Order: sequence, then structure tokens, then C-alpha cells
Amino acid sequence: MTPPHAPPFGRALCAMITPFTDSGALDLDGARRLAAHLVASGCDGLVLSGTTGESPTTTDAEKSALITAVREAVAGSATIVAGIGTADTRHTAELAREAEKAGADGLLVVAPYYSRPPQDAVEAHFREIADTTGLPLMLYDIPARTGVRVAAETLLRLAGHPRIVAVKDCSGDFLAAQKVMARTDLAYYAGCDEHDLALYAVGGAGYVSTVANVIPRHLRAVLDAFDAGDTARAARLQQRATPLIEAMMSAGLPGAVTAKSLLTALHLPAGPVRAPLRPADRPTAAGLLSLHQDLTGG
Repeated sequence: MTPPHAPPFGRALCAMITPFTDSGALDLDGARRLAAHLVASGCDGLVLSGTTGESPTTTDAEKSALITAVREAVAGSATIVAGIGTADTRHTAELAREAEKAGADGLLVVAPYYSRPPQDAVEAHFREIADTTGLPLMLYDIPARTGVRVAAETLLRLAGHPRIVAVKDCSGDFLAAQKVMARTDLAYYAGCDEHDLALYAVGGAGYVSTVANVIPRHLRAVLDAFDAGDTARAARLQQRATPLIEAMMSAGLPGAVTAKSLLTALHLPAGPVRAPLRPADRPTAAGLLSLHQDLTGG
């Protein structure tokens, strides 16, 4: 069983962390190595400079350099979606142009945050960004962080734009998601790992996953089992990942913190988080590693 619309960016996308050196500088060599590892482990798309990529604390120049480095590493074997969302439409448009120049395949655009614009302003923001470059857009609905929904009616109107092709859904509103999927060709990606299989089963395109930084093969196997018609196995695999998903995403720490803690323990490129984030403490780090080992047998 497969989704009704071809996923524009692949099915298994990782919201990749941004590796830093011990001193806190951008680690481009680490980014290349991590990107290559994730693609070799089943990710067919990488989302850079999203929330997990600590985009609020990286500069515009660092964002562009990261795209270029990762593109060199994956050499066309995975799509690169660049997070360009800001609270400022003009700045977002600038980042869109720079991402296109750096070699991104698509753009992840979050609803403008903090100012809580009304829906007509949210729609106008997305349309302006879609008209800025020739790249396809994935709209990001995450009201818990932005303070504003991208309403289903707004998405229905935006779906008519030729470059608005996908939604990363962190709204938790399955009814709205199904309404939009039923009436448009927008590809819906689960943005919350606990919803990966559930959204896929009702016609979603796949996921954009923070947890895929550390269990890319396992999460890919959930989708593969479902596509093979083994829905019971898909459910078992999703359920087995639940303790780690909960610990990484719902236990009070941002996903960037928990993913970097685990990647460091697994001897993969990560480095520290940038302030105001703080690293996981030792008991938390040990608990995360124990859950990872329980799941993977490592």
C-alpha cells in the first residue's frame, strides 16, 4: 500500500542536527560525515536548519555553508530541504534566495512566529516566499512554537500554488490533515515521530524526523513494512520505538539536545548545543543511551 501522491522530497526525511566543534563553531566536516551516514542508513531526504538544526542560533552565512557542504556529501543521493523560516517575510525571502544558490532542492517554511499574524497575513507570507525562487516549498505547521496555526482553509487555498507542494504537520490535528489531503495534492509529512505511521496510514507522504538522527534504519523500516502490506509489523516497529521517541521528544528537553546527546554517545558528529540551549545532564544522557541500546541491541 503506498501513499496516493508521489512524495516530492522522498519518504524518510531526517531533521538533521547541525554539528558544532567543541568551541561552538560550525563543523562542516562533521556535517558531511553525518549526512553521508544518515543517507547510507536509509534517509532519502535531509532537512537542514530546522528546529532540530538550531536555526535560531546559526547565521545566514552558516546556513548557506551547511547546504553546500551537505550537498557535496550526499552527491544527489538524497534531497536537501533548507529551513528558511523566520518571523520576518523579507528576511525569509533572502534566505530562500541564498538556499537556492547554495544548492537546496526545496525549502521548509514555518509560519511566521511570535507576532501571531492572522490567516490572511500567514497566507500572504507563504505566497511571497513561494514566488521568490523556483524551489518547491514544504509549509511547516507547528503552532506550539509559532503561536499560530496554518488553518486548513488557508492550506486549501495555498495548495493551488504550483510551488507549494508539501506540509510538515506538527499540529496534532488529524482531522484537519485528512481534510486537506482529501481535497488537494499536498504531500503531508509527519513532524512528530509518534505520528509517523498513523499519518502515513491515512495517505501521508512520510516523515520529517528528529529521532531519525539516531535510529534512521528503524524508522525507515516502519514505512517499508507498511508499503509491503505487513501492517502488523509496521505497528510493532512503531510501538517499539515509542519509549525512545517519548524520551527524546516529550520529556522536557528539545530534540536538538537529546539527539546531540545520543549522537555523541554513538561517536557520530554532533558537538555541543548553542545557548540558550544546554546539554543533557549525565543521568538523562545515560537514560537515552540505555533506551537506544534496548531498541537497537547495541
